[in-house]
Amino acid sequence: MDLTIDALGDKCPVPVVKAKKALGTIDEGTVEMLVDNETSVHNLESLAKSLKCAVAVEEQAKDKFSVRITKDENSVSAAASEASSNAGTRVVVFPSEVMGQGNDELGATLVKAFVFSLTQQDNLPDTLLFYNGGAHLTCEGSPVLDDLKKLAEAGVEILTCGTCLKFYGLSDKVQVGDVTNMYVIVEKQMEAGVVVRC
Repeated sequence: MDLTIDALGDKCPVPVVKAKKALGTIDEGTVEMLVDNETSVHNLESLAKSLKCAVAVEEQAKDKFSVRITKDENSVSAAASEASSNAGTRVVVFPSEVMGQGNDELGATLVKAFVFSLTQQDNLPDTLLFYNGGAHLTCEGSPVLDDLKKLAEAGVEILTCGTCLKFYGLSDKVQVGDVTNMYVIVEKQMEAGVVVRC
């Protein structure tokens, strides 16, 4: 069964939500998403990857992309298996470039110590999520960049909100990890066994 969903003009994370709902209505087949920006394209590609689905992108015109996500028997079982294995994952969220409230200079010192301390744990977190002001921490000039790179090299997933990067003019400044969307940020926390807020 094939479906076409018009998500032109929709802002993050609406195209991802529409795609996931559409994919949930079919056992096998292709969902074609029509979107008007590259951020949505990347977010849909990430969704397809997380669901173990094949994905193909075509630029049909200026500001019009077709993203075809194909679901089959193998992608369904693989995604279900991975979802069950996610129970008990450890997620750390960074909503700001400082830790706590009160004094930002102290907060900057604390966040640096916090990230360094993460690198020293016997059991590393599975995922680090950065959004709002926290997006600065994964970009050029970040005081915690070296430690974040060590965590990434050790297999920790590092995800930064694409909308936040765009808002702060940092889209081309990311130095570690991948860019994500709010749907994934929520999903990672909802599926985690433990969520730690920096």
